[in-house]
Amino acid sequence: MPSFAYHRPTSERDALERLGSAGAAPLGGGTDLLVAIEEGLTGPDILVDLRSLASWRGIELTDGGSLRIGAATRVHEVATHPLVRERWPALAEGCASVGTSALRHMGTIGGNLCQRPRCWYYRRAIPCLRNGGSDCPARDGANQHLAILDGGPCWIVHPSDPAVALTALDASIEIASAAGRRVVPIAEFYLLPSERLDGETVLRPGEVVAAVLLPAESAGGTQRYRKVMQRAAWDFALVSLAAARRQDGEVRLVLGGVAPRPWRVGSSVEEDVSVGGLDDDAIDALAERALYDAEPLSGNGYKARIAASLLRDAMRDLGGEER
Repeated sequence: MPSFAYHRPTSERDALERLGSAGAAPLGGGTDLLVAIEEGLTGPDILVDLRSLASWRGIELTDGGSLRIGAATRVHEVATHPLVRERWPALAEGCASVGTSALRHMGTIGGNLCQRPRCWYYRRAIPCLRNGGSDCPARDGANQHLAILDGGPCWIVHPSDPAVALTALDASIEIASAAGRRVVPIAEFYLLPSERLDGETVLRPGEVVAAVLLPAESAGGTQRYRKVMQRAAWDFALVSLAAARRQDGEVRLVLGGVAPRPWRVGSSVEEDVSVGGLDDDAIDALAERALYDAEPLSGNGYKARIAASLLRDAMRDLGGEER
């Protein structure tokens, strides 16, 4: 393990000023960061521990009915919080599906959203576009777990379960730095490899996720999160789906494990589901339309079949004839 310094800030200002210096990195639970350091994927000079900031921990309901989750809040706390389970169950289910109990108790929601991709080549320091190589060896290599949508020139998939649920719930990300704060819709927080290869988010140097914001409009209704894994536990999603029918009738369908970021199904499909009264033929046609742009690689065509199955089940729940 390379050496680095550790700093426990005494205030938010102290933390953000330290993070603004070269070679600094934020530390939450460290469940991905410390592994990435050990694997040589990153080499910070100093880690700034954000868990000491009381304002960056906890789950708070505002007067308007929206929810603020501090970035240093443990994933387990989000998964088990009574208010989250009652009003935003898709997020609770997404957090409950993260890794093992130990990882959920250690990892933070902010760190989970910002974890690095799990591509075999990238993680094993095999030359690729993300670590100084000239091409993507996974394109024609071991690509069973990689993207079937929005891929190229790199075919990573984003590994976060909560990110998929938060996208379906129209969440926003509060970003902080020594220069101030800004709020970005989660749909704009993640970038495609065609936009950026040295990272997966819009975070600039010195910036860090401070909180996750959930609008009141996304609370309640019908929500679900399903995850298909190769193993029964402690695994990343082969394919996952967050589905929500809001109280105003609007539908959100977001897939995970299929693209470099949470992949929201087209609005035309969601609108047809929201109308309801769908029979099996209509549901089959909508699932096919939702995945029209899928371009599987040589080893991951199975993902399209799993995604279609998850979509059909969700469409029956949210817009089937029984409604």
